[in-house]
Amino acid sequence: MASTSAEIIAFLLTISGWVLVSSTLPTDYWKVSTIDGTVITTATFWANLWKTCVTDSTGVSNCKDFPSMLALDGYIQACRGLMISAVCLGFFGAVFGLVGMKCTKVGGSDQTKAKIACLAGLIFILSGLCSMTSCSLYANRITSEFFDPSFVAQKYELGAALFIGWAGASLCIIGGIIFCFSIAENSNSARRGYAYNGATSVMSSRTKVHNSVPDKTPPKHFDKNAYV
Repeated sequence: MASTSAEIIAFLLTISGWVLVSSTLPTDYWKVSTIDGTVITTATFWANLWKTCVTDSTGVSNCKDFPSMLALDGYIQACRGLMISAVCLGFFGAVFGLVGMKCTKVGGSDQTKAKIACLAGLIFILSGLCSMTSCSLYANRITSEFFDPSFVAQKYELGAALFIGWAGASLCIIGGIIFCFSIAENSNSARRGYAYNGATSVMSSRTKVHNSVPDKTPPKHFDKNAYV
């Protein structure tokens, strides 16, 4: 029962993390910068993995898509690949996790389901690492440009999408670890269930054989002068 509860908790954590990672990919505010006037914010510059935009004080946004994938900076291409890999791995991890859980009726024997669930945990851990690496790489580029005194172009700050991506990656990694630990607990309990009882079996068999052999000692006959 404890392992089943752990698997359910791990599945909920990983699915929640995968949803957050998937929502991070199209989110607008990966990096943001503002230009303040005397009273209100006059313009907000923001960008993500696909486009860069500016929003004025009236709420009107003007966006420009990145013209060519080959002309992009290397870190944006790497972040795109890592985030897409994280989403795809999370999908396959969810399928394997659903099949490998003990509370489901598919997947075969308990040993096969345990292997599938362990594979799902490893896939979710890899998905979380991909998302964590992508967000950290993007954030490192923002902070390095922000604190570089020789950088004269527009400086940005960390956007909300990065924090969502970090949270989703953490949930995926934690849920995947719980999946792996629950499978290890099941294997240990299975080994304890087959404890060796050889000594008891030998003693019981010897007792049975001794009781089954008839007593061949000849009976004693006493004559009439035995008590004289």
